[in-house]
This record gives sequence, C-alpha cells and structure tokens, in this order.
Amino acid sequence: MLNRLGGHLLLGVKDSGEVVGIDPARVDKIKKNFVTSINNPDKISPTFYTNMEQFEIDGKIVLYAFILTTPDVHRLSGRIFNRNEDGDFDITKNTNMVAQMYTRKTNAYTELKIFPFASIEDLDKTTLSKVRKMARNQVQREHPWETMSDLELLKSAGLYRRDIVTGEEGLTLAAILLLGTEQLIMSALPHYKTDAIGRKKNLDRYDDRVVIQDNLIKSYDKLMDFVVKHLDDRFYIEGTQRIDVRNKIFREVCANMLIHREFSSAFPAKFIIEKDIVRTENANKTNGYGVIDALNFSPYPKNPIIAKFFRQIGLADELGSGVKNVTQYLKVYSGGVPEFVEADIFKQILPIAENEMTHQDTHQDKFERIIEFCSKPRSKSEIMDHLGMKDKVNFRRKYLIPMVNDGRLPMTIPEKPTSRNQKYVAKTE
Repeated sequence: MLNRLGGHLLLGVKDSGEVVGIDPARVDKIKKNFVTSINNPDKISPTFYTNMEQFEIDGKIVLYAFILTTPDVHRLSGRIFNRNEDGDFDITKNTNMVAQMYTRKTNAYTELKIFPFASIEDLDKTTLSKVRKMARNQVQREHPWETMSDLELLKSAGLYRRDIVTGEEGLTLAAILLLGTEQLIMSALPHYKTDAIGRKKNLDRYDDRVVIQDNLIKSYDKLMDFVVKHLDDRFYIEGTQRIDVRNKIFREVCANMLIHREFSSAFPAKFIIEKDIVRTENANKTNGYGVIDALNFSPYPKNPIIAKFFRQIGLADELGSGVKNVTQYLKVYSGGVPEFVEADIFKQILPIAENEMTHQDTHQDKFERIIEFCSKPRSKSEIMDHLGMKDKVNFRRKYLIPMVNDGRLPMTIPEKPTSRNQKYVAKTE
C-alpha cells in the first residue's frame, strides 16, 4: 500500500466484508507489534507513522489503520514490493518496474519536481538568512543550518535532490516556493498567487485586497499582517499567561493554506475576511470528501517537504495539530466551531462574530484581568478604571476582598489596610 496509493487496512474483516473480529486477548499485542514494525528501519525503510484505531461492530473488535501515500519507495526487509489487486509482488530485481515506481512516486508530489537550470543564486538571500535564524530560535541553541553552506542546507532540508532514474539534479519546486525570489517563482509557476481579501463593508467587491506572489515564508508574514490589520485581538488568560488567541488561530490557518496547497493547479489560494466569518480556499490533492472531524481524523501530508520545513522554523506544529488548535482557540475567540472541508478545493470556514459569552467579561475573566494588570503595584482606583467599573462597593465585595483574602492579590502595606497609599500586586507563582 505504501508503494501504491495508500489505502485502508482492516484487521478482523474478511475480503467479502464479513466481520469476524479479533480475539480481545490479542488486541494489545497486535497494536504493539504493528507500531513497532512500521517504526523499525530494519523491517520497513524508510519508516512511516500511522495509528491503529479500535472499533466494535456487532460486539466484535475490528482494528483499522489508514495507510497514506508517501513520496518514498519503501522496502520490506530490504526488498521492494508492488501491490496489484490483492497480490504483493517482489520487484526488487526488476529494474524497469523499480524505475517506474520511483517516477510515479516523484510525480505524486508536485513539490519534488526538479528544476535543473534553477540556480542557488536565484534564491532570495534575505529569506535564506531569516530561516537560519528562525531555526535557531526554534531549538534555542545552535542549529546545524547555521554552519552549513546554502547547498548543504538545501540538501539537508530535501530541497535539492537528484533523481536516480533520470539523473536530473537541482533545486526542487519546494525550494523555489519556500526560498525563491518572485521572479524565480513566476518562471516556475506563472499562475502562482494568493489573494487576501477584506470584505466587511463593500460586499460586491472588497474593502481591501493584497495579491501575494512572494515565496511561502514572505507570504506567511504578509497574510499575518493582513490578519492583524483587519481582525481584533481578544483578551484571554491561559493559566497565568496572556494568550494572543488571534495569533494562535491564524498562524495555523495561514500555514495550512500555504503548506497543503496543490501547486500544479492554477486555482488561486484565497484568504477572505468578511464581517462575521473568515474563509480560505486552496487547490487540493484530496484524500476524501466532506467535513473533517476535528477530534477524530487521520492527517494526510500533501507537501511533506514544505510542511517539515515550516515545522523546522517554527511556523507550524506537528501534522494534524493545526485543526485541533484552531478548534480549541476559536471557541475562546468567538465561541464558534470551525469547518474544514476536504475536496478538490480545500476550505477552512471560521465564524468570528463574538457571541454573548465572548462579548462580556465573566467574573473569571475579570479576576484574570486583575491578575495581569497587577503585575506591578496598582491602586484600587487604577484597577477599577482598568475594568471599567464605577461601583466601589460592588468592586470591593465581588473582586478585591475575595482576592486579597485568598492570597491572589496581596496588599503592599498589609499592616495598614486602609492606608490611602495602599496598592495591590498579583502574587507570582
């Protein structure tokens, strides 16, 4: 399956579709052996990752694993197998079939296309310097890219490759998209562009529009600038830290749109901000159709080299985490539930209008705002002004006295509680 188009692996189901189930006593061992095998380079090389899920059908246990398509030719115990119908055939010594498999695998991922006449000199030096710094900041120590030459960095990141079938060697489309100048990108992909559209008042056309044709690193920055320009941030405390919820949501949304786009399509990627909703659209090499279940789905890498590069420099998290993060923080931002629609055009739909609960502070919100505001000593009147409260009795009864009594907001002059110079400072962990 790894060497073909992937597929669905079901244990406990006959070829006829009859559910026979698995002995419950063997389930844990089967799961363990499966995970161990797919992560053992002596067994499967290159290794890959998937999870095995357990279901119960008519009282019988069935195990399921989704096998994705990869850009690699995989070997089982050193041998190359090709699947045809229900048969697995050893083609290791059949050079023609092996060559065909490598060619097919390369074509499965547009990002791997080699441009032999593109030069490292054509890349954007500013972006190259920037990603080195970002990679270091991500690991908080010296990163190997810092001491590598440009060519070594590109090879390390899988952005410069040699096709062992055709002998072609050079920069890949992924390298051009991630690090290229606008001129180089337009030479490789004349149709490439991302439309950022603000449409809150002028619904027939737009209030603001930015056409982006820069490399993916610069595109990400420009999209985030567009977000900051047109969407407000909203106050949220997670633990004792203030969280930039807007950034948490839209760093994932922007990265998803850029990373998982099918670049061979002329369909322009779109990022649209409307009054109550944000929508994105991008061409997609679909792995199914319908709305993605954010809590129960198998992530599928559309451009694994680009995705890995984004993770290296801290612009994306692990595969699949983006959908969950957007779902989690959108509840805080607007109270809404996002939709991720898998089809030939992948869509992200995020309701952003504040509902009643997000529009007004709850008691807990006010406690958290007080803690953050009182990171340095504040007077009672300063705290009330910060909260927009006028009623001194209500403020003391609901907030000040409870927080002083439970130790969250100690007085700066505890021996003189009624001193006119009294201030309050939040207790740090």
